[in-house]
Amino acid sequence: MEVDRNEDLGRRIEEASSASELVGDSADSTRFDRAVNGVVEAVGVAIFVTIVGIVFVNALGRYAFAFTFIWGDEIVLSLLPWLGMTGMFLAIRRRAVIRIEYFANRFPKAVARLLHITASVFASAMFIWLAVVSTRYVGFFGSDKLIYLDIEKAWFMYAMVIGPAIAAFAYLILAWQDFRAGRLHAR
Repeated sequence: MEVDRNEDLGRRIEEASSASELVGDSADSTRFDRAVNGVVEAVGVAIFVTIVGIVFVNALGRYAFAFTFIWGDEIVLSLLPWLGMTGMFLAIRRRAVIRIEYFANRFPKAVARLLHITASVFASAMFIWLAVVSTRYVGFFGSDKLIYLDIEKAWFMYAMVIGPAIAAFAYLILAWQDFRAGRLHAR
């Protein structure tokens, strides 16, 4: 009996882990929502494949041929903010961002709904603030050039402006959807 309960618990944990890792678009997503998410996914995958490819080629070259592309690390480090921003945007759109819903869902549905809308608007305001601060940062340091490729850093730093701006927009859309639908999207 104890073994069966442990196996059942193990199976349920595995199913829950798998379900949370493979969150896709919800069933009520519009065609436009799925298209936007698909484009951002494709960009994120392209960035990830580029990063992995450069790291692999450099590692192979270093250990097999005693040769590396000296600019490889520079590109990899410069692409990481863009990768992070695509992931963040998709997590927000799919409502997969870690939130403390346990407490909000302890209240009556109307109060919980108001808390969710308020949290989305507040998150949007914070991301707008981050985009503004990042704009100043890019303006100050963006004209600096990468050491080996002689490309302005602004091309890569704009991830710190564009990412928070689209994250703010995504949160506003969530707030609007929750307001219009009058329901919670608890995960």
